[in-house]
Amino acid sequence: MNRENIVMIGMPACGKSTVGVILAKSTGKSFMDTDLLIQEREGDLLQNIIDGRGNDYFQKIEEEVLAGVTAAGAVISTGGSAVYYDKAMKHLGETGKIVYLALPLSEIVARLDNISTRGITMAPGETIADLYEKRVPLYEKYADLKIETLGLTVEQTVERIIAGLEELCFV
Repeated sequence: MNRENIVMIGMPACGKSTVGVILAKSTGKSFMDTDLLIQEREGDLLQNIIDGRGNDYFQKIEEEVLAGVTAAGAVISTGGSAVYYDKAMKHLGETGKIVYLALPLSEIVARLDNISTRGITMAPGETIADLYEKRVPLYEKYADLKIETLGLTVEQTVERIIAGLEELCFV
């Protein structure tokens, strides 16, 4: 297995962290979750950072953390808003392949039962549907590999990622 990274992108609740951990185990890579890096750096939960300091502050910190990732040979799970930062996404793309876990909006909404505590950066009045509409074109722009995950188990998703990366001559 090479030392390049596999960077997971997608909407909140699409499975980036869950799939990422199993993918790391299956490929012998380490695992990194950028949301956890933000929490560690700030000493607080994502939602508390957003509520206490605002979306602009959170986004500034998120961009700094993403652009500062120096991992090698890791599966990196990013926050759903990572694609807002062109410089950070280019940096992550230079370190490995970017995998977009695609899921229909209806399934995202069904899975997001903890939206008020999950740490999702949203403008006042913005809905998950608004985020979906804004983000999907960005996920598709940055992705080296898109995996449709509806109806797949975590293990099936991991298998499809590995097969897709093999087709790209990555693993």
